[in-house]
Amino acid sequence: MVNKNKKSIAIIPARGGSKRLPKKNIRELGGKPLIAYSIEYALENQDIIDQVYVSTDDPDIKNIALQYGATVVDRPQALSGDLEPTVTALKHVLQSIDGKVENVILLQPTNPLRPQNLLKDCFSDFENGNYESAMAVSRNHQKFGKIVNGNFEPFNYSFGQRSQDLEPLYFENGLLYIAKAELILNEKLVGDKNLPFIINHPFAHIDIDTEEDLMQAEFFHSRYFKKY
Repeated sequence: MVNKNKKSIAIIPARGGSKRLPKKNIRELGGKPLIAYSIEYALENQDIIDQVYVSTDDPDIKNIALQYGATVVDRPQALSGDLEPTVTALKHVLQSIDGKVENVILLQPTNPLRPQNLLKDCFSDFENGNYESAMAVSRNHQKFGKIVNGNFEPFNYSFGQRSQDLEPLYFENGLLYIAKAELILNEKLVGDKNLPFIINHPFAHIDIDTEEDLMQAEFFHSRYFKKY
């Protein structure tokens, strides 16, 4: 059961200055702007999320976010640069709104496709385990190596080893982050007591930063979006 005495908000950070894929946060996927998927996902989880905020410096993103039902917090230019970490935008939202917030749910617009039950399942484990933070991760099945002095040296396997026998390694898939508000105010997204919530799913590989990523997302959207 979700404890509704604890206020939880979703924050969707969406600045306008993307270099590799201009205006990526409002590029269309399946006939809708990318950011719409994260807003709609948050609004579909109102048993957990009390308010949905979009942090942006871009008027076009702001207008679309408002159309889809989010509350917009105008992000100052000082927090909108290429090298600015996401957590400062989250902190700015917390400092700009009224009322006590217990939990912050970060939904990145460049990860638009999420399994329907992801937030519900992860948030339940997060609360029941009294974690400071949680992050969605997925199992890696690739063979990685380093190039040292012109030679390839395996990193997570030995030559000839089968991929199914690899030691488990995991990657941040970006689909979901949860953090205590006090952690965000200290400019940390991941706490010492952090829940790595494992999800193995086709959507875990969708992270849109290039035109090719968007093309791949279109394929997954057409094949899988209605099934999950």
